Amino acid sequence: MNARLPLRAETAISVASPLEVMARLRDHFVEHGTVSGTDERWTVAFDIGEAEALACDGHVRFRVAAADPTSLAYLQWGVAEHVCEFAPAEAPEIVWKGGVIPGAPLPYFREMRVLRARQITPRMRRLTLAGRDLDRFSHGGMHVRLLLSPETDVKPVWPVMGKDGRQAWPEGPRPIHRVYTIRRIDIAAGEIDVDFVLHEGNETPGANFAREARPGDVVGMTGPGGGGLREADWYLLAGDETALPAIGRMLEEMPAGKKVVALVEIADHAERQELQTKAELDLRWLSREGRPAGTTKLLADAIRALDFAADASVFVWAGCEHAAAREIRAHLHMERGLPRRNSLIAAYWRHGMAGEVENSD
Repeated sequence: MNARLPLRAETAISVASPLEVMARLRDHFVEHGTVSGTDERWTVAFDIGEAEALACDGHVRFRVAAADPTSLAYLQWGVAEHVCEFAPAEAPEIVWKGGVIPGAPLPYFREMRVLRARQITPRMRRLTLAGRDLDRFSHGGMHVRLLLSPETDVKPVWPVMGKDGRQAWPEGPRPIHRVYTIRRIDIAAGEIDVDFVLHEGNETPGANFAREARPGDVVGMTGPGGGGLREADWYLLAGDETALPAIGRMLEEMPAGKKVVALVEIADHAERQELQTKAELDLRWLSREGRPAGTTKLLADAIRALDFAADASVFVWAGCEHAAAREIRAHLHMERGLPRRNSLIAAYWRHGMAGEVENSD
């Protein structure tokens, strides 16, 4: 394995069909990294490290390597999660040698405290959270999972490292979790900004937390994660208000000389924000004019109306409601013929349902 990746862990997992499990893993990993080798032994190189699989008599031996504890823990988690997914009936026992000690705090977890809050627009509230050792959250993804107390004045338990490499939970009230974007990070000050859309309704723990947050309130955080932009001549960024924090951060980090078209769906004109960038920006606000979120085709129709060549010169990033993401994905790949490697289309939420949606391209 790569000598520049000094942190290592390994495990041998007994399964009935090692080659079948390896094949399914390889087919999954090829979408996220570069795979090389044979059916019996292959290696996949990710942005965060490497994983190696070797078929042995009645089991698969895995070795993972990374440059930092968070990346190593992510690789352990990924291997364990997908082996259990691809061999569910066997309930394979997974025990790692090396890596984080079982029961120890997760290297990708931080306990954060609210410093301040302010209103950005009528429906967008920004919380500044403070924590220690935030350098790893400045790269490798801009999304985090916030762990929120299920009840007022009740501190939940925080996850720890399980022996199989996945999260384990001590006894006690578990937090509610939601995914958000780090809008701004200041490593030296130990601060991050997170923007919350103030959704209406009872099943909105993130919005409720943002409305009621006071200095000193505690929240857990794991991460970072989420895909970013690939190199291209110009970019199309599209999303509703839930993706606006990510679009705003990507624009701020975009270098001069790049061209960007940004399509942002908002409730009404009061939700417009000042977005800064060094790139050449064509910003278009798409107002629902009072119509509920998730009930229009503003984003999909706006993308259809754009005149652009679906080739290697463009990268499309979109974050929005599930049905809109599905329609945008189909239009780009099936109608325009845009290669899948030239897009990242994420379903941030689903109309009529509470919670997260795990669906991205």
